[in-house]
Amino acid sequence: MFNTMMILLADATQGAAPGGSAPAGGGSLFDSPIMFLLPVGIVLFYFLFLRPMRKQEQEKAALLNQVKKNDKIITHAGIYGTVVAVSDTEDEITVRVDDNVRLKMVKNSILRNLTNEDAAKEAKAAKDAIKKGAKASSSTAVTTKDGGS
Repeated sequence: MFNTMMILLADATQGAAPGGSAPAGGGSLFDSPIMFLLPVGIVLFYFLFLRPMRKQEQEKAALLNQVKKNDKIITHAGIYGTVVAVSDTEDEITVRVDDNVRLKMVKNSILRNLTNEDAAKEAKAAKDAIKKGAKASSSTAVTTKDGGS
């Protein structure tokens, strides 16, 4: 059985059909439409999966690097707390959950930084207010012609 498969494989690589006649398909690797779709599939895979994952990893790293004392955070476990201390040498933080209750955690357990999110919302609201103010002042100009009698 194995010998028969090896003979058929050798015949296929030499361009001969199993019956001894000339090959019917031309035998070129690039004749298959799959070879033209493969690069398209690779590009789609990159843009649909790899690029968004890389972006999420960068956002997570930025979040963890921006954590500082007195930031309000939420952990992956759903614990709300305030950062009391951030260790620069180790990958840990101390979070105050309640009066006299402090937890040491790994920085990677932080899900959201509520302080930074609130600051971003306020900045966006201020930016939108400036835009609306500029539009309102430019559209209220009215000219009138004063007529006699």
